[in-house]
Amino acid sequence: MEETGIPSASGNTTPYQGIGAPFLAVSPEKLVTEPHIENESLSTSGTRVNSPDASIHEGKEGHELEEAKDPLDGIDIYDPDRPKFKLARRIAHFTWAWFTLSMSTGGLALLMYAQPHQFPGLRQIGFFVYVANIIIFAGIVVAMCSRWFLHRGTFISSITHSREAFFVPTIFLAIATIITGTQRYAIAEENDSVVWLISTLFWVYVVASLAFAIGQYSYVFKTHDLGLHTMMPTWILPIFPIMLSGTIASVIAETQPQMNAVPIVVAGITCQGLGLSVAFMMYAHMVGRLMSRGLPNREHRTGLYMNVGPPAFTALAVIGMANGLPDQFDINEGMVLDMKIIRPMAVVAAIFLWALSLWWFGIATISVIVSPPQYFHLNWWAAVFPNTGFILATISIGNELQHEGIQWFATGLSVCLLCSYCFVLVSLVRAVIIQDIMYPGRDEDVLDGTDN
Repeated sequence: MEETGIPSASGNTTPYQGIGAPFLAVSPEKLVTEPHIENESLSTSGTRVNSPDASIHEGKEGHELEEAKDPLDGIDIYDPDRPKFKLARRIAHFTWAWFTLSMSTGGLALLMYAQPHQFPGLRQIGFFVYVANIIIFAGIVVAMCSRWFLHRGTFISSITHSREAFFVPTIFLAIATIITGTQRYAIAEENDSVVWLISTLFWVYVVASLAFAIGQYSYVFKTHDLGLHTMMPTWILPIFPIMLSGTIASVIAETQPQMNAVPIVVAGITCQGLGLSVAFMMYAHMVGRLMSRGLPNREHRTGLYMNVGPPAFTALAVIGMANGLPDQFDINEGMVLDMKIIRPMAVVAAIFLWALSLWWFGIATISVIVSPPQYFHLNWWAAVFPNTGFILATISIGNELQHEGIQWFATGLSVCLLCSYCFVLVSLVRAVIIQDIMYPGRDEDVLDGTDN
């Protein structure tokens, strides 16, 4: 491949080795003396587009998105008249973040099932969305495999990348929505064999997501050097799958025989507690980053909705798991702790956590309204899936309190979320067609700034 010259700090030209080069050949002096490098964005292998340096403008907003360049082609990747590429080349930029589409679609199906105010045909629409989610998931898997086959080495680079790798957990989240959707839409309560299948899938999911959470964080701790001033909510994603084990448990426990239900609920509480605890530690860094450096670049602000998810799904899970326990549940004979205590405690805890979700929802919403993104990114789906958990938690609280006002509030939020889903979906289709994504330098396979 022909080398492309990159100007160094001294004005000389340092060769760039093209696709596969480990980093942009910029002189160390420039990196040390000029940490905020503007107007320098690269392509897949060593790119500085949407970096933390770019996402912080003296701690505040009011800046314009930096002009990004693809050094391989010498083109402005934000120029509407930029060259168009064929699908075979664009598939190299089909990232793990695409699974956010599947998990958002699956979440929408669950939301339709849980609506407190049903109308004729809503469950059938929800079933259609559930089936569509399975098709979408399968299509994404095929596209990802095509990327790895056509562009050798992209599998390893994607799971070790300092930015894209944080989206690998979204495949587990998509699987979680399929499992819960299957429980809601595809399993008859009297079908004992399928009930046992769902129980088996739950335990496999717990083991796999726990191993992944430990493995990915261990790898990040060992290999990456991420500054706290670059903190983004995607850092929470590796713990999200194990946390959703509690949500799965809350959905399937009520249909399981007692000998299965109790261990599932205990495992669900354990996993939910682990996920929420790690999320709280991440929240401390997130708030510190916001206090010291201000809001992220406008292109990344929708990602703040990810902070809504952990307390919201935990609120949903604790109510669901409490209701999933047998009515005569007593851990030990003569123990004072029984369902008359557990269920009210679950509702109180859910309301406590719901308030934290509401706070993060307000922060994210205001930040996006003040400075909306200019270009489509797959992180827009963060405005859908975490908020689905927030609305489902609202519905559960309203049902437990038997409060009609809360239920209608949840219905209104559901309509808003449906509109958000449709808007993001249309924007995604448009972005694919006009090559705003799946294009060099425009996706999650570009460095987030610290891997220089």
